[in-house]
Amino acid sequence: MKKVIYTEKAPAAIGPYSQAIEINDIVFLSGQLPVNPSTGELVENNVAQQTAQCFENIKSILAEIGLTTANIVKTTVFLADMSLFAEMNKIYSTYFEGDFPARSAFAVKELPKGALVEIECIATK
Repeated sequence: MKKVIYTEKAPAAIGPYSQAIEINDIVFLSGQLPVNPSTGELVENNVAQQTAQCFENIKSILAEIGLTTANIVKTTVFLADMSLFAEMNKIYSTYFEGDFPARSAFAVKELPKGALVEIECIATK
């Protein structure tokens, strides 16, 4: 059965979608923008801080159902420009210990709110 996951510790959806959906012990997280959930605003305009904020939002959603980044099996990273990849990757790597999840990364024309990065993921229980 499908279960909607929601926490006030991560930014509310800015459209008709859920923060995450759990089904059959698989959790699908919507793309997380680098929005501070307390202010509703983007964090500083650099990819390192924005990547960290994306992961803090991901961690908050996962924590709502007792999971951590160790439960992530797949991520997709969307970047405003591929020139940001190395700096994003440096911060990204600090959020995992041991085995890394599978990953795709893309440069896109534009991200919501003018963000430099957005990260979505799939986790398992």
